[in-house]
Amino acid sequence: MTDLSHIRNFSIIAHIDHGKSTLADRLIHLCGGLTEREMQAQVLDNMDIERERGITIKSQTVRLQYTAQNGEIYQLNLMDTPGHVDFAYEVSRSLAACEGSLLVVDSTQGVEAQTLANVYKAIDSDHEIITVLNKADLPAAEPERIQQQIEDVIGIDATDAILVSAKTGLNCEQVLEAIVNTLPAPIGDDQKPLKALIVDSWYDPYLGVMTLVRIKDGVLKRGMKVTFMNTEFEYQIDQVGCFNPKMEKLDQLNPGEVGYFTASIKSVADAAVGDTITETKKPADAPLEGFKPSTPVVWCGLFPVDAADFEDLRDALAKLHLNDASFQYEAESSAALGFGFRCGFLGLLHLEIIQERLEREFDLDLITTAPSVVYHMHMNDGTTLNLHNPADMPDVTKIDAIDEPWIKATIMVPDEYLGPVLQLCTERRGEQMELTYVGARAMAVYRLPLNEIVFDFYDRLKSCSRGYASFDYEVDEYRPGDLVKVSILVNAEPVDALAFMAHKSQSESRGRQVCSRLKDLIPRQLFKIPIQAAIGGKVIARETISAMRKDVTAKCYGGDISRKKKLLEKQKKGKKKMRQFGKVEIPQSAFIAALKMGDD
Repeated sequence: MTDLSHIRNFSIIAHIDHGKSTLADRLIHLCGGLTEREMQAQVLDNMDIERERGITIKSQTVRLQYTAQNGEIYQLNLMDTPGHVDFAYEVSRSLAACEGSLLVVDSTQGVEAQTLANVYKAIDSDHEIITVLNKADLPAAEPERIQQQIEDVIGIDATDAILVSAKTGLNCEQVLEAIVNTLPAPIGDDQKPLKALIVDSWYDPYLGVMTLVRIKDGVLKRGMKVTFMNTEFEYQIDQVGCFNPKMEKLDQLNPGEVGYFTASIKSVADAAVGDTITETKKPADAPLEGFKPSTPVVWCGLFPVDAADFEDLRDALAKLHLNDASFQYEAESSAALGFGFRCGFLGLLHLEIIQERLEREFDLDLITTAPSVVYHMHMNDGTTLNLHNPADMPDVTKIDAIDEPWIKATIMVPDEYLGPVLQLCTERRGEQMELTYVGARAMAVYRLPLNEIVFDFYDRLKSCSRGYASFDYEVDEYRPGDLVKVSILVNAEPVDALAFMAHKSQSESRGRQVCSRLKDLIPRQLFKIPIQAAIGGKVIARETISAMRKDVTAKCYGGDISRKKKLLEKQKKGKKKMRQFGKVEIPQSAFIAALKMGDD
């Protein structure tokens, strides 16, 4: 059993692409976690999608043995965390299981928006922070300037920052020494009743639900009967162990340690993240403080292309929900698309990743409806409704006011691109709160409506700053807004999957955009098809798909003109009748393309 004073639990936090996963690889290699032959780049990013995109999506944990320069052996529990704003929930969970953090800053790029967000989370969790300046081997590195920037922007002392290159291994040994000497040891008592916090859980096809825990007090052993304190489920522990990075079975987990257990848990919902585990015979008095539940900010519908895949989609969502507690879903149906699910995400990248994982890991073909945010509807009778789907909006006469979510966005951008960035924020109804400079970089803090962000704000921001701007946001408050629901009608039939909410000032241009997009996508019929965008009973935009024409006058040669007119009149009547009874089938591909609007 490792002495508590020789355990260090720490996470690695940084902005995207500042080298968290590479530094984790280097530390694993230095501690002998894997041999030279087993090492590969981003060894902890074990999903295909993480490797392809070069980003971390799930936090991963590794236990390492490190022999310090004073000859003592330490147990290091390392947590590699994601950098993207959409996976901030993963970061907050990892921080709750640690006592210290390694703050990695790219010594060529400096402090970015996500660096700030993650550092403040670590400070809120009372973490001891070690500053590491990565990529110090590059010719463009400016360590002195970045140290000063860390002190100016974040307000933490960076004079002892360690200059490393995670790629070449330069000074990485110093990082391990700093972890051992600077970070505090965990506090716990093995004589007290068992108290363990569930940090993560995921589904393994062979072992069922696997649960990652951080032991606070007591000991977790194989064969022990445990109770989940919030849900009151009871299970018997089958197996306990840790990752180093390979799975290793152990007899027990002691206070301060991080490890996994399996207990033949069949149901996905039983091992809720943030719950506390205790021994059934000798329970603890009160559960540990869990994590505040994450609130999804973007909602969209997921529908199977083939209606027969509905049950498969339900099972796949249940398994993914266990693996990613920040994602939520509920069943819904649509006249155009059949049965599916309304899903809530922490952002657009999160939505994209979940959709891609469903298609890859579960082999499903999906249609995604237009993303929307949650609006608060204040009704005339004094009640408040939450609107996730614009198609479900109640009658306008019954609504007193509509509140929309606003966010507080932090944008860091080099001075020469500041103009276009400020213009973009103003176009999106933004309100500037502050604008400060650190050297040649500006930090703009804006309040913006969330529904202006969800479509293409991030892409536009990257293109108008040539990729140099970094962006982070948190949901700030709900405010009353002049919002309208824009319905799309095809051949006078409303298509619920294409309805969207927009600010009154932009509803007309957005409606026109969808109509012109659909005109090119819906195939022509034998009769004219009107495509309209309407607010209530008022049509604000219209396009018409012209009819395919059969030449009915071909057989009529010579004679009086009235013969031709008679045939054309007859054709006209037929087309009119067809239009009354004809149904326009909108192809699936047209739906998908139309819902991608906002890319323009």
